[in-house]
Amino acid sequence: MKFSTKEDIEAPIEAVFAMLCDFESFERSAMRRGAEVQRVDQLHQPGVGMMWKAVFPLRGKTRELTVEMVTFDRPNEMVLDSLSAGVAAQMSFELMALSRNRTRVLVSLEVKPLTLSARLWVQSLKLAKTNLSKKYKQRVAEYARGMEARHTRSVQA
Repeated sequence: MKFSTKEDIEAPIEAVFAMLCDFESFERSAMRRGAEVQRVDQLHQPGVGMMWKAVFPLRGKTRELTVEMVTFDRPNEMVLDSLSAGVAAQMSFELMALSRNRTRVLVSLEVKPLTLSARLWVQSLKLAKTNLSKKYKQRVAEYARGMEARHTRSVQA
């Protein structure tokens, strides 16, 4: 099952990519939502091989998730693979400079079931795909507007 959307952001491609590489803020955000997040690689610079392990409650159960950076092409593309019990997912961010101060970001998420119970879960998601797609696009748009606001504040400072 795949979700994808695109957003245009009023910021240079390098600035947008740098904001997408602010992994510490993503870790803090997940922790505020009740997840335990731990970085498990030894890399000092963002790149292929970065890994995180997360534990979080979902629907009354504790879930474990491993996330690994599999593609890191500054400032054009970033791909993250994740694996949890029965489900593999891949999230990709593709950036395209539309002008000096405008960037298009294509964000896609593909979820693949690995077990029978996961297949049933993904099948139930397909029944609600229209609603889920709308929420996905709305979340990406909200995040893009936040990136624009951060860039504007940093330029004015």
